Amino acid sequence: MRKIKFVTKVIFGLFFVAAGLNHFLSPDFYLKIMPPYLPLQSELVIISGVAEVVFGIGLLIPPMSRVSAWGLIALLIAVFPANIHMAANPELYPNISIALLWLRLPMQGVLILWAFWYTQEEADRSKANDVDC
Repeated sequence: MRKIKFVTKVIFGLFFVAAGLNHFLSPDFYLKIMPPYLPLQSELVIISGVAEVVFGIGLLIPPMSRVSAWGLIALLIAVFPANIHMAANPELYPNISIALLWLRLPMQGVLILWAFWYTQEEADRSKANDVDC
């Protein structure tokens, strides 16, 4: 199980690094999905991109892993309104199927649970140490 957790953590971390870098490669896409009521949209795209890169890398650095996982959870919650905006306004995203727009909503929960798994790392180690004693 430990090996699976390590491999999935690397995949998860690299996914967020790539997604974060994409904020700088395709900022227009991220600006387009921003709910119109949010201020400073360009700045929010940059901040969320930086956060994804930092937390994605941090997830892969053992002393930073747990805090980075919590950061990813906070980030996933923070960007959830953009997913709602997309699902509620499918006409703005004609190149994305309506089913995919709605699927993004529960997928956000899956990603949050996935990140939460990595917050449990310290508890896993202490339980293992208790068993060994």
